[in-house]
This record gives sequence, C-alpha cells and structure tokens, in this order.
Amino acid sequence: MSTLPTASGSFGDKPVLTFPGGPAPEGLQVSVLQRGDGPLVEAGDTIVVHYLGQVWDGSIFDTSYDRGQTISFPIGMGMVIGGWDDGLVGQTIGSRVLLSIPPEHGYGERGVPQAGIGGTDTLVFVVDIVGVE
Repeated sequence: MSTLPTASGSFGDKPVLTFPGGPAPEGLQVSVLQRGDGPLVEAGDTIVVHYLGQVWDGSIFDTSYDRGQTISFPIGMGMVIGGWDDGLVGQTIGSRVLLSIPPEHGYGERGVPQAGIGGTDTLVFVVDIVGVE
C-alpha cells in the first residue's frame, strides 16, 4: 500500500516534499494538510492559490512560491487539470491541500515534455487556497 508524500511547512510557506518508498498510489488522492476556516470553494469560483508541483519522487516543475505571486483561475469548470477541479472544489479557503494526481486526472498520455512531465507520471501538488475573487 503506497502512502502519500509529506510536506514541510505550513500555509503560505514553500513546502518541501518527502516521498515514501514505492510507487505512487492509484487514482486521485486528496489530503488536507491544514484545514482553513473560510467558506467552501464551489465549482465556478475563481480561486486564488499558491502551489508547488512536482513529479512523483522527481523534480519540481512549477511553483508559485518562487515567483512570489499567487495565481487565480476558475475551478470546477474544466479550465485546469481534472485533479485540481476534483480535488479543490469543496475545500475551505485557508486550507493547504496535497494532491496526488495520476496521468488520467493530469496531463494524460502526452504529458508536458517541456516541463519534464512524462505521460505516465503521477504529479504531486501542495496547494494553499488563499481566497476567491
């Protein structure tokens, strides 16, 4: 049975992921690392987040923490990868959420070669839900 990586730090801090031995778990895995006390994120909301994205047991391919700027996007509307739509709708604002996203809920068989993401890679994100616009 695989377990999820652990993330250092707390809400607002750039996390460092520590991966367990073994393969990534099957399917979309959602773990709330720190529950916020804000309102629920609903499909159609434009959410504001900080995030770190890393290939399972591999390199970081993107992080908003290094840029020092949050990003915002519509959630639950098919505008981002399925793992984000499915894993972030229903969370509370102020939460830190860890997502383990298999290819079928991520970038699919094509991956994103320019970002170092292969078609069979499981992605791990730590997402701090800062607010909604």
